[in-house]
Amino acid sequence: MNILIIGSGGREHALGWKISQSKKLDKLYFAPGNAGTTTIGTNLPVSVSDFGKIKQAVLENQIDLMLVGPEVPLVEGLHDYFAADVELSHVKVVGPKKAGAGLEGSKDFAKAFMARHNIPTAKYFTVTKNNLDEGLAFLKTMKAPYVLKADGLAAGKGVLIIDSLLDAANSLREMLEGQFGAASSKVVIEEFLSGVEASVFVITDGKDYKILPEAKDYKRIGEGDTGLNTGGMGAISPVPFADAVFLKKVEERIIQPTVSGLLKEDIEYNGFIFFGLINVNNDPYVIEYNVRMGDPETEAVMLRVKSDFIDLLEGAATGTLGEKNIEIDERIAVTVMLVSGGYPGSYQKGKTITGTDKVKDSIIFHAGTKTDNKKVVTDGGRVISISSYGTSIKDALSVSYKNAELVEFEGKYYRKDLGFDL
Repeated sequence: MNILIIGSGGREHALGWKISQSKKLDKLYFAPGNAGTTTIGTNLPVSVSDFGKIKQAVLENQIDLMLVGPEVPLVEGLHDYFAADVELSHVKVVGPKKAGAGLEGSKDFAKAFMARHNIPTAKYFTVTKNNLDEGLAFLKTMKAPYVLKADGLAAGKGVLIIDSLLDAANSLREMLEGQFGAASSKVVIEEFLSGVEASVFVITDGKDYKILPEAKDYKRIGEGDTGLNTGGMGAISPVPFADAVFLKKVEERIIQPTVSGLLKEDIEYNGFIFFGLINVNNDPYVIEYNVRMGDPETEAVMLRVKSDFIDLLEGAATGTLGEKNIEIDERIAVTVMLVSGGYPGSYQKGKTITGTDKVKDSIIFHAGTKTDNKKVVTDGGRVISISSYGTSIKDALSVSYKNAELVEFEGKYYRKDLGFDL
């Protein structure tokens, strides 16, 4: 089977690493991929949003199955484009159509969906310029801190948590005036929930689902969870507090009603659902849905999937997931992200990366890299993740940290306190 993975990050490299272990694989392609993905497949110089070029690549390379890594092409309707095209309709696509991708593409849609299906989440109110006064009145009924979320995709930057009511009111106005572009023409005000977060993932064909290993990621740039939000500085799987009792609540109160809710509303959905959860006094609440795997969680989660991953992808694409089995590795898996100096603010690209050949007992996944004159150089804020197994979180992290020292590029930074809160 020839498989194309859409995307260029650590998530896509990790998915490809897992797929490349399957006997069902003939050829693996990435569009556009990165310097690391060239070691397991062929990179195609195609943007994730250029549907015409993706079509051309699929036909030229006789692709049987396409796995969409990032959210943007899903929200833009890549799956719908394939389904509507006679030449492409035979290709199996893993990733929801536009309607289902609304779970991530619109915070307002997601919150209303949860309300309709009694899925536990924070209280909310959606504001546009037309009902700003009602929005300001709703803010006054909330307790600090105040949570404001841009309705649309804002590259992970559209969430503000503000301590003062006056500042929250001013920020609400700024967001509606275009602080995050079109993404914040609608803003969701949310009640602040206090607790520890975790990410739970399922793969679904729209009827049945399989639960993948859960993980916890670390979003803040600074140690002790301080400083600006990033795309993620590392991840740990499994999550100690997510025991069998907690995960049973997640399945019964959140996963089952989500999958059955999509079915009831005639929203065709196949692919991954990522539940961003918070544990409030041992009860799970949904902070957000994502319609793809998380990054950097995938770089830990894929280490713990023992089953043939192509088998699961085929099941999701063909409506036969109920017939498939999933096996999970009991070991701990962690990933530590090495980032460019200055990230998540401004940073320089093109820094030469060395030392990856010295890494032992860890798996390297490239995130923001490219090849330049036969040298691997930095090409993003998050550069490389180093994933390791262990019998404990501490053991696994010590292996990743030892190898993080060996990989070198100018301005390299990583958090040395992952797991501090577990």
